[in-house]
Amino acid sequence: WHSFVGKYEQVEAEKKRLKSIWIQAGDSHVESVLGIKLNHEYNLEALLKRPNISYKNISQIDKAKPFLEDIVIIEQVENQIKYEGYIKRQLDEIEKYRRNENTPLSPDIDYNMIKALSSEVRQKLNEQKPETIGQASRIQGVTPASISILLVYLKTYQTS
Repeated sequence: WHSFVGKYEQVEAEKKRLKSIWIQAGDSHVESVLGIKLNHEYNLEALLKRPNISYKNISQIDKAKPFLEDIVIIEQVENQIKYEGYIKRQLDEIEKYRRNENTPLSPDIDYNMIKALSSEVRQKLNEQKPETIGQASRIQGVTPASISILLVYLKTYQTS
């Protein structure tokens, strides 16, 4: 546990450090190291988000030293920074599904009336008659897109 906590703290400290170091536009040393032209001021975190720039690249910037040497921590820092947007989007999706997990489905819904659903999904929903959105989402072949369509239908159906 101590090892895990230590690594976690190192990752967080390095992410915070990278966010606090700013590189000015026109810095020829940085531009030559990274192979890009800087149009305005960037912090190292923003530069690391770019697909063609790695932690190894930014570690060559003299004024930003010292850099980490532990490859496991470096990979964590780089992955968390580069994929932060994707991770946030996935967490938002998970939260959306959690909120809708217990949304009830009326037993008298005729799924054949929801033309935006594929015929396979309509057939499965009519056969199994799930009681909630959560149950519907666990039926094989019912996709996240189908659940979204179902939620839109419910919102329209419940308000009309």
